[in-house]
Amino acid sequence: MSYEARSKLYEAAGQSHVLKFWSQLTRKEQEEFAAQLDALDIERVNRIYKKAIAFAESEKATGSEHIKPLPRDVSQSALSSKDIAEWQRVGLAAVSRGEVGVLLMAGGQGTRLGSSLPKGCYDIGLPSHKSLFQLQAERIRKLQSDAEIIFGKPAGSVVIPWYIMTSGPTHADTEAFFEKHLFFGLNPENVIFFEQGTLPCLTMDGKVILDSKSHIAVAPDGNGGLYAALRSPITLAENSHTVLSDLAARHVLYVHAYAVDNCLVRVADPVFMGYGITSGADCAAKVVPKSDPNESVGVVAMRNGKYAVVEYSEISKEQAEARDPSTNELLFRAGNIANHFYTTEFLKSVESFEEDLAFHIAYKKIPYVDMVSGERVKPTKPNGMKLEMFVFDVFPFTRNFKVLEVERIEEFSPLKNAPGTGSDDPETSRRDMLAQHKRFLEAAGAKVEVGVEVEISPLVSYAGGGLESYKGKVFTKSEILRGTEEQQHPQ
Repeated sequence: MSYEARSKLYEAAGQSHVLKFWSQLTRKEQEEFAAQLDALDIERVNRIYKKAIAFAESEKATGSEHIKPLPRDVSQSALSSKDIAEWQRVGLAAVSRGEVGVLLMAGGQGTRLGSSLPKGCYDIGLPSHKSLFQLQAERIRKLQSDAEIIFGKPAGSVVIPWYIMTSGPTHADTEAFFEKHLFFGLNPENVIFFEQGTLPCLTMDGKVILDSKSHIAVAPDGNGGLYAALRSPITLAENSHTVLSDLAARHVLYVHAYAVDNCLVRVADPVFMGYGITSGADCAAKVVPKSDPNESVGVVAMRNGKYAVVEYSEISKEQAEARDPSTNELLFRAGNIANHFYTTEFLKSVESFEEDLAFHIAYKKIPYVDMVSGERVKPTKPNGMKLEMFVFDVFPFTRNFKVLEVERIEEFSPLKNAPGTGSDDPETSRRDMLAQHKRFLEAAGAKVEVGVEVEISPLVSYAGGGLESYKGKVFTKSEILRGTEEQQHPQ
């Protein structure tokens, strides 16, 4: 695009200020800046801004009386061992047929943790010092192996493809980390990296922010950027594909999506997959019960008659404390943990209603170039906005939505905060995982003495099964139970 055409386009969009310093740029800077400007759909940016503002206003206007608890027939707790066994059988059978894939949302940086690497690279301090990525990779390996054994498949024949969504700041480091660790024993052909999109940062009145004279400030478009990113070109074996086309080529019918920061996540959980399949859901959410009425967590509920994640601040005190008289459980109890089941057909359908999805506004301190002096300024208070979509924004558009409630201590321990914070930090993640492993062993008939820490490799047990050989054993000293292969070839 010529400079004149570009200038006309941005002027028509009310964003001509981005070219103010063009004449001061070197030829190389002009070429790089032109590439960024030409790749940006500035009219779409304006539409997104207007929609985000309108959505924020409508949310303010919507009173808590329009927010209702989930209907009883939508949510289910995995309380029956018979149900769990049936769901697991159905889910594992789907795994054995190659019908299950995994989407990992791994765009987060480890900045708050004091790490310069992506959050998935973080070592929470387990005796083995395995990273979050390694723990999740080994759960995939174990599930593949279990499906082969139970359904009589040849070794290495069952594949759960792992699609890892990164962001601009984490993409290269994530790929390098997997390569350095030889993909943690997985076949590299079945680990596909793709990058979520970005959007320009905007001033409070919707003007694009420059963070230098030759660059627009951008930010990842939120974990809800997953859906558009599934259609973005990626390169596999020198051929251009998309995640959606790769899912189709592999005949994957069901997908598990989750966030990287949960050390207890059951990747491609056959129970959850089986629940989604048997219930006929096109989308399902795994949730944990709120710990108390005032817990600062969003809940899956109904807003204006449609499924949604409702922030705790949107619910009145009376609603937050309301209980079911028959069970004494909180009516608004379905804590959101970003853990979803989808059919691939539903993921393909998102494009048809994507224009109706609203972007959310996050007010941030965004470094910017002063349009008068040309100097770069670091603000001390929020001066602009980042626009993002959330992964749960598709819930209102589902045809058959379901919710599965699971135990928090078994499936959710997020890593959010810096070491020593006291909640959702590396120490609590470590504590929760080792406590779970102790429960696994004791349920199998072993005894772990007080103060003794026993870590169980995911290659030994996916979720507490296969530990019968430890019945009667007393653990008197801390140790790591490793799989045969990792004993021979430790990562």
